[in-house]
Amino acid sequence: MTDLTMLLEVGGPLAALGGGAAYTRAKHPGVYWSTVGLPISTTRLLSSYGSVMEACGLTVAPSRLRVLAVKATTRREVRPVPPRRGIIRPTSTGLRLRLRLAPGQEPADVAASAERLRHAWGVHAVYVTTVKPGVVELRLVGFDVLRRVRMPRKTGGGFLKVPVALREDATPFIRDYRTIPHQLTLGATLSGKSMYLRHLVAGLARHPVALVGIDCKRGVELAPFASRLSALATDSEQAAELLPALVKEMEDRYDLIKARQGIAPGTPDEEITSDIWGLPDKERPVPVVLFVDEVAELFLVASRKDEERRDEMVTQLIRLAQLGRAAGIYLEVCGQRFGAELGKGATMLRAQLTGRVCHRVNDEASAKMALGDIAPEAVSAACAIAPERPGLAVAGDTSGGWSRIRTPYLSLADAADICHASADLVPDLPALKPFRPDVPGRPAESPAAPVVQPRPLTD
Repeated sequence: MTDLTMLLEVGGPLAALGGGAAYTRAKHPGVYWSTVGLPISTTRLLSSYGSVMEACGLTVAPSRLRVLAVKATTRREVRPVPPRRGIIRPTSTGLRLRLRLAPGQEPADVAASAERLRHAWGVHAVYVTTVKPGVVELRLVGFDVLRRVRMPRKTGGGFLKVPVALREDATPFIRDYRTIPHQLTLGATLSGKSMYLRHLVAGLARHPVALVGIDCKRGVELAPFASRLSALATDSEQAAELLPALVKEMEDRYDLIKARQGIAPGTPDEEITSDIWGLPDKERPVPVVLFVDEVAELFLVASRKDEERRDEMVTQLIRLAQLGRAAGIYLEVCGQRFGAELGKGATMLRAQLTGRVCHRVNDEASAKMALGDIAPEAVSAACAIAPERPGLAVAGDTSGGWSRIRTPYLSLADAADICHASADLVPDLPALKPFRPDVPGRPAESPAAPVVQPRPLTD
C-alpha cells in the first residue's frame, strides 16, 4: 500500500507536467520549442550527426592523409567523412547551421535528404539554401510557423520593399518592387487575397510613392484607403479614363529620361541612365504602384459596343506592364481567375507579370493559370490549400522557385488608419488629380449596432 501511495504521489505531478507540455505544444508551439523542443533536437543532432549523414549518403571516403593519420595514432576503423558542420545557431522557430560540402558533393544532394534529416532530428521541416560555392545552410524549423503567423522583428523591409507574409521556413516574404516590378495574385472568395492586398497598401502607405487603384467592385476593397490614394477608379468607365492618364504619365517620364540622355559628349557615364533610378534625386519622379482588383471585370463586356473600350484598356495595361518598370510604374493585378478565356490580350498581360501568388482556388485550372507556366510542381501545392487556412498561398516567380507563405491578420480599420495617418505622403501628380478620390467622413458609431469580431487568420 505504501508503494502504491508513493507511485500516486510521483505520478500525479508527472501527469500534470506531461499534460502541460502537450497543451503548450498545441496552443503555444513557440514556447514549447524554446523550452523543450530546442534542447531535444540539439541533443539529437549532436549525438547522431555522423551516423545520420552516413545513412543519408552524404559522406565521402576519407583522404589518404586522414587514413594514414588514423591508422598511425589509433586502431579505430576508418569511417567515411561527413560534411564539416559549423556552429549551431538556435532561433525562436528552429535551428540554423552551415555545412561545408566535401569534394564531389553538391547542394542538391543535401536537399534530396531533407525529409530524412527532418525525421532523424525530430523537427517540423528542413530547408537547404546555398550560401556560397561549397557551403550550404540548413534551416531547421521546429513547428508549423504558418499555423499562427507571427512576423519576425527584423523583416528587412525598406523603400518599395514590403514584408507582407511569412514563408514556411520562418523567413519573411518581402514584396520587392525593384526586383519583381509586376505581380499577379489569384485567389477564390475568402481565400485571403484581400488580406494580402491590404498588407501591400498599408505597407506602401508609409513610403513616398503614389498609390493608384482600380476596383470595379464599386470600390469596396480600396475605397477605405482613399485618404492615401492618388487616384481611384471604381468601375470600368472610370478605369477607361484613368489608364490613358497613366500611360501619358509613363510617356512623360520617358521624355524626361531621354532628355537626360541627350547630353554633351564629355558627360560621365554614371550620369547616363535608362530608367528613373539613374536620375538625380531632385529630378526623379515618385514611383507609382497600380492596384487592379478583380481584373476580370476589365475584360468582360455586356455588348459589342463595349468591346472597343475593353480592347483599349487591355492594350494600355499591357503597355504599362511592358514599359512601366523603367518609368517607375508597377502593377499589382488581383483576381479570382485569369487566363485566355477572358479574351484577347489576357495571356500577353499575364506573361509580363513576373511575380505570382496563388491563394486557394476552386479548380486546378486556376492554379495552372498562376503557376503552371513558371513552376509546374507548385500547382499541386496550391490545389492542396485547405479552406480552414485563409491567407495561405503559394508564391513563385519566373526563376522557377516557389514557397508557401501566409499573410498575418490585419483588420480593415487598422489598415485604413495607417493610410489616414500617411495622407500627407500623397505626392503631387497633376496628371492624376482629376481622379483623386473624395475622402468621406467616418460614420458615427451606433451604440445599438452589434459588434462583430473578425476571424483571425489562425487554425
